[in-house]
Amino acid sequence: MSAALSQEHLPPVLAGPMLRRIEARRLVFWLVGSRRLAPTLRLSLEGGVEYSLGEDSCRVIPFGRHAFLHLIDLRLETSLPLDQQIDYDLLIDGAGIAQWAPHLIYGEASQPGFVLRSRIDQLLHGSCRKPHYPADDGLLCADRLLAAGPAPEQRPALLMLSGDQVYTDDVAGPMLRAIHQLIARLGLFDERLDGAVVSDSTALYAHPAGYYHRADLLPALESNETLRERFFGGARKPIFTSSNAENHLVTLAEVLAMYLLVWSPVPWTLIEPQIPVLAPKKAERYRLEESRLDGFRAGLPGAARVFAHLPTLMIFDDHDITDDWNLSAQWEQTAYGHPFSKRIIGNALLAYMLCQGWGNDPAAFAELLDRTESLAATAADDNTLNSTTLDGLIDRLITFNRWQYVLPTTPALVVLDTRTRRWRSEINLKRPSGLLDWEALSELQQDLLDHPSAIIVSPAPVFGVKLIETVQRVFSWLGHPLLVDAENWMAHRGAAQVILNIFRHSRTPGSYVILSGDVHYSFVYEVLIRHRQQGPKIWQITSSGIKNEFPRRLLDVFDRLNRWLYSPRSPLNWFTKRRPMKVMPRTPEHSKAGERLWNSAGLGQVFFDLEGRPTRIFQLNANGTEPTEFLEERADEADEHPVARRV
Repeated sequence: MSAALSQEHLPPVLAGPMLRRIEARRLVFWLVGSRRLAPTLRLSLEGGVEYSLGEDSCRVIPFGRHAFLHLIDLRLETSLPLDQQIDYDLLIDGAGIAQWAPHLIYGEASQPGFVLRSRIDQLLHGSCRKPHYPADDGLLCADRLLAAGPAPEQRPALLMLSGDQVYTDDVAGPMLRAIHQLIARLGLFDERLDGAVVSDSTALYAHPAGYYHRADLLPALESNETLRERFFGGARKPIFTSSNAENHLVTLAEVLAMYLLVWSPVPWTLIEPQIPVLAPKKAERYRLEESRLDGFRAGLPGAARVFAHLPTLMIFDDHDITDDWNLSAQWEQTAYGHPFSKRIIGNALLAYMLCQGWGNDPAAFAELLDRTESLAATAADDNTLNSTTLDGLIDRLITFNRWQYVLPTTPALVVLDTRTRRWRSEINLKRPSGLLDWEALSELQQDLLDHPSAIIVSPAPVFGVKLIETVQRVFSWLGHPLLVDAENWMAHRGAAQVILNIFRHSRTPGSYVILSGDVHYSFVYEVLIRHRQQGPKIWQITSSGIKNEFPRRLLDVFDRLNRWLYSPRSPLNWFTKRRPMKVMPRTPEHSKAGERLWNSAGLGQVFFDLEGRPTRIFQLNANGTEPTEFLEERADEADEHPVARRV
């Protein structure tokens, strides 16, 4: 098929519009077109208002012959009204969303709409959306909520995605097949690969080891065994879930194609993935994954509908880039010390910047977008990115330190980058790094000063499950933190001390809500600092995953053992107390035997009072059962928390 004919048969919009950060005088949308578009935004304000989105408000970055990222950042002269629905349309060649993306419209409506809330009195949050995991998609909980047509003042203020929006390191065979077909269909840019067995992306896609055997494409050198294990080996983890990295994404085109396929139903209509030649066992696995992906694909119109109606903020965790990303100083030395592994990380980080990071805080990424445009221009002649330019951009991305951001909302929303600004261990390079270094923690304290309340987004819970953190500590002490994903706030003494002191500072908020994900189960803790009047009071609210769960039997064992070993009367709990903190876990409404950990894919929903304190906390269950509320326990049932020990 010729390029001209191919483009003629492509829909104008491949993904989006996705509503990102909105403020009284600012609207930010993300959109991918099959060509450069000249959209017009129409808002249903009094009398109707139209904005032609030219170069000053719509930046277009190509990443293939027929793939163009449209980053819309519209500044408004007049403030938008608060707490009322504002319908909008995006006209392309004179046609509205109802014509070119009817799946984005609810019921009898003719166009999508959003509500700019005057304060955060309700939000949705979650993390960990793995397409081929055998659970329903938690984003459809939000779709059902919006489809019910709540009044503007009853709609969530935003959707906060706190990590693992994509899994670049755990890709199903049928998904990888779809990715490769979409790359060919859209003519996504090729790249050359330095340090790999294959010379370029074309050879990678065609290689017999390209499905389920990508470890074979690494250099067969003993010095690269750690590299092999971290990026493709799928080494079994005996305590927690196994990591399957046999189809780890490598090229920028692969990662960008995956974003399109997990956020929009449209790209799936352009391809017809067929099973590649595989050994019998791998073919059986492919068919199983294919059946699971069928359910995911069926729900994509609903997920895209949510993104078109609800302001969505994001932050990365490890799987957005690769498992255990920057876990320790040794990990960083190994991964960034080889050109191939560095390229793998850099490609995923560049795709994150384009598809997630930019929409959180567009002003922070001006220089990076300039460099990305220059990179895209190098592919104009032969559709292949210049390696020197790409590697230079990756070097800049690895040192970039503005992934975190603060929303000027009420209460303030502070989103942490717990992946790239780590407090590396100076004692042993194998030990887990602190999730924030001293400089980042100092900035956090400045961001919090004099706010009466704050919502902090930390992908990993600050206050986790004591038994699991103890297991992680033991494995770290034995020199094997990678086996148990030993990434928690208390794993590094310095970071733990500073974050707890920030909470105790007299000028930081009197109440905190910490939203977290990562762990693949959900729980709520209320944390009090003893012997101090008027707070602060802290709520640790964890919702995970959107489409992922913890092994059910193993979690039941951990939950039960944690309650036995660290009960208020347990000697083990008594001897591990170090700080005057009291932790009161809430009980999930539908627990059968006093469980405190709720294991169900879905989304978290939190309601806040006028002072920014949570009034009701739910887990919306993806399987369609009624929402699970986390209920307060009596004070005499509360136990002590692991942050009290050895910090």
